[in-house]
Amino acid sequence: MNRREFLVGAGALISTVRLKADAILQARPGVFPPSVRADFPSVLKETYLNSASMHPVGTFAADAAKKLIDYRMLGAGNGADFNAQAQQDLKAKFGALINAKASEIAFCGNTTDAENIVVLGVLGTGASQGTGASKDAPLRGINIVIDELHFTSSLYMYKELEKKGVELRIVKHRNWAIDPEDMAKAIDRNTRLVSMALVSNVNGFMHDAKAVSAIAHARGAHVFADIIQAAGAVPLDVKALGIDFAASGTYKWLMGERGLGFLYVREDLQDTVLPTTRYGHSQIYDFNRRELTWKPLPGAARYQTGGIPVVVAAMTSAGIDYVNKCGMTNIRANARPLIDRLQKELPPLGYKPITPIGTETPIVAFEVKDAAATTKMIQAGHLAATVIANENRIRFSVSVFNNHDDIDRAVAVLGGKTSSMI
Repeated sequence: MNRREFLVGAGALISTVRLKADAILQARPGVFPPSVRADFPSVLKETYLNSASMHPVGTFAADAAKKLIDYRMLGAGNGADFNAQAQQDLKAKFGALINAKASEIAFCGNTTDAENIVVLGVLGTGASQGTGASKDAPLRGINIVIDELHFTSSLYMYKELEKKGVELRIVKHRNWAIDPEDMAKAIDRNTRLVSMALVSNVNGFMHDAKAVSAIAHARGAHVFADIIQAAGAVPLDVKALGIDFAASGTYKWLMGERGLGFLYVREDLQDTVLPTTRYGHSQIYDFNRRELTWKPLPGAARYQTGGIPVVVAAMTSAGIDYVNKCGMTNIRANARPLIDRLQKELPPLGYKPITPIGTETPIVAFEVKDAAATTKMIQAGHLAATVIANENRIRFSVSVFNNHDDIDRAVAVLGGKTSSMI
């Protein structure tokens, strides 16, 4: 073979390789460019499929925190404060994400804190008193409807309220989904509140909240939704879904950090159906110490008490900006094929899916035969997921930085391959 023949042959080989590579890329398209993955440095060290537990901190959030710390440490001219206007802007950003007004949003400690505000306000003083015949009388004759795919804190809270006289009705799942008809059977004229995790942390199931809310409202009940696994992960419109109250933390799909939450209260329910039960300076302005007079702040601020963790707020503000930059349509388009692959490729390896096929969330869960062995397997494979040992369950969740390579590795690890074999 002369030099010319060699070059022609080599060129043809390279062209063939490129064509095959292009075919693979076309078969496995990525929605987001590599720069998005680079925005989350920690995911370069392991296969991170665990954002439903704790979303990795992005460079944008770290930058926002640093600007605030620089301001607090070095003074004016260095960084920027997260002042009252920035806090109001953050309420507006979160409100826009769920189709609510800024005046319908209050800051709180976390999702559970917000749900407590709603429950104790809606149920009245009887819910916060001790047990005993005289003290639980205000709760007698009313019921609360929840389902068994609700969050742990909620299940615990409502079981404790059951001891104080409220009737608790827990709707069972059918094949890991909650049927609105089953919710309808539990809701009646004595139902005070229907509470649900809009997207379940258990398996990613998403309620038909519009149908459930319509049933609840027709029978005089109100609806609370825990939206921490929904806000920033799926399109969300609390008005269209008929949700009266909602709450979310900031360290999952909002790409912030722990220590802050949002409470949504529908405008016409403020201080009527949901009275103020806690008091603090964040609810008022124009305070006159001599005369002990003040003016109440309008809107959902009536449910706040004191200051908020501004560093977390700054990170969350940057996180919501990043979510909006990515776009919910693109976020869903990126997640869908990755979740579909897990649903398709893990069952042949012995993992029984407990997330309904077609669920439009970035979360999927499976039963495992040996939780301890599974935990060792994913740790050895540098794969981050959530294993619930006492329920023999493993949960995966994908975000904007995940791609098909991550799914390849997850399938390989759960198929018994170690990191050295991959």
